[in-house]
Amino acid sequence: MASSSQNVTELLDQWRNGNKDALDRLLPLVYNELHGLAHRYLRRERPDHTLQTTALVNEAYMKLVNQKSVEWQSRAHFFAVAAQVMRHILVDYARSRQYTKRGGGAQRVSLDDAPVLSRERSSEIVALDEALKRLADFDPRKSRIVEMRYFGGLSVEETAAVLGVSAITVKREWLKARAWLYRELSGER
Repeated sequence: MASSSQNVTELLDQWRNGNKDALDRLLPLVYNELHGLAHRYLRRERPDHTLQTTALVNEAYMKLVNQKSVEWQSRAHFFAVAAQVMRHILVDYARSRQYTKRGGGAQRVSLDDAPVLSRERSSEIVALDEALKRLADFDPRKSRIVEMRYFGGLSVEETAAVLGVSAITVKREWLKARAWLYRELSGER
């Protein structure tokens, strides 16, 4: 794993510095994990979701490789950014479907209920995204922790490494962020 992690980071740096060949060598190293990440995202979607896993991976990969200003810190950092990109793609997709099919109007839902499959997933994803944006307004780190842990599937240790904080800090802030999101999404104040 360490060798793979080092290879990914080195290839990202080489690519950022203009080595186009590095990008071709990067894809085989990250594709399976990106596919797994996309699959986890789409597993939380409604059963008739029209966006395919491969399409989500391809769109996310294209957005990732166009981010030339990012100074990649590590493999975990790459996948944290990938999780964020996939979340934004799905939210944009949900918003476009919601506004065209249902006329808008996001609903509040429990964070615990967010992974449950339903026909109303578009509005739930939009509600969760809006809650995460509100959380980021006053505590960006907690918002990033939720994004990396919940959406990206990163471990406590990987999240801590990306953010440059201790694992205990991630655990503590993860619990606080979940509690805050639960209150926001359930409407309890």
